[in-house]
Amino acid sequence: MRDRARAGGAEAKPGPPHTIRRVSTTRAGGVSAPPFDTFNLGDHVGDDPAAVAANRRRLADTIGVAPDHLIWMNQVHGDAVVRVDEPRGTAVDDTDALITTTAGLALAVITADCVPVLLGDEEAGVIGAVHAGRVGAAKGIVARTVEAMVAAGAQVADMTAWLGPAVSGANYEVPAEMADDVEAALPGSRVRTAAGTPGLDLRAGIARQLGDLGLGSVAVDPRCTVADTDLFSHRRGAPTGRLASVVWMQ
Repeated sequence: MRDRARAGGAEAKPGPPHTIRRVSTTRAGGVSAPPFDTFNLGDHVGDDPAAVAANRRRLADTIGVAPDHLIWMNQVHGDAVVRVDEPRGTAVDDTDALITTTAGLALAVITADCVPVLLGDEEAGVIGAVHAGRVGAAKGIVARTVEAMVAAGAQVADMTAWLGPAVSGANYEVPAEMADDVEAALPGSRVRTAAGTPGLDLRAGIARQLGDLGLGSVAVDPRCTVADTDLFSHRRGAPTGRLASVVWMQ
C-alpha cells in the first residue's frame, strides 16, 4: 500500500504515479501537398516519404518525445496485440494494437475513418493504442488489448478509454447483411444512417463493449471524419492522408 501524506491534519492519498496524455491530430500544420494536405502521418497512402517523415518528426517534437520514442504500427485490420518496451526506429509490423509499461514511449494509431482507441491505467502504469476498423473491431481487437493490458498489470476498473475521431453512424452506410454481422460480433453497432439506410456506429459498439468489460471511464470524441473537413476521411475522398491518435505516459 502506498504511503499517505498528511495535509491539514488529515490523511491525503497521493495522486497516481503516472500521468497519461492523449492527443489526436487534424489535417493542419504539416508539409504534405494535396491531396494529403497538410499534416498527413500515413506512410502508405502515396504521399512523398520525405513529407511524411517531416510530419512525424513535427508530431514527436510537439508532444515532447524523441522520434524513436513515437511508436508506429503497420496496421492490417487484424486482432494482434504487441507489447513494446523500448524505443525503435521502425514501425511494428502486422499488428493493430500496441501496449507498453514504459513511460516516455508514445503509441500511435493512424486512421482516416476507423476508430482510434487510446487506453490507460495511471495507477498501474500501462497504456494501449488500438486501431479498430470494422473488421478488427468485429474480431475483438479492443477486448484483446484490454486482456493484454491486464496481463501487464492493469486493473480493468482503473482503466480509462478515449475513442477518437471516426466516421459516425450517420455517414457509415453498409449492406444490411454486413451491419447484421458486425452487430452480432459487436452489439450496439448497427444503426440507421442519415439517409435511413443500414449503417454502423463502431464507436457506439466499442463504447458498449468497454463498459461491459468494466472499464471505469469511456470518453468518445464526437467528431465525424466524413462530416468534418478539418479531418482526413477515406470515405469522403481517396486518396487522402491519415490522422494520428497518440497516447503516452509521463
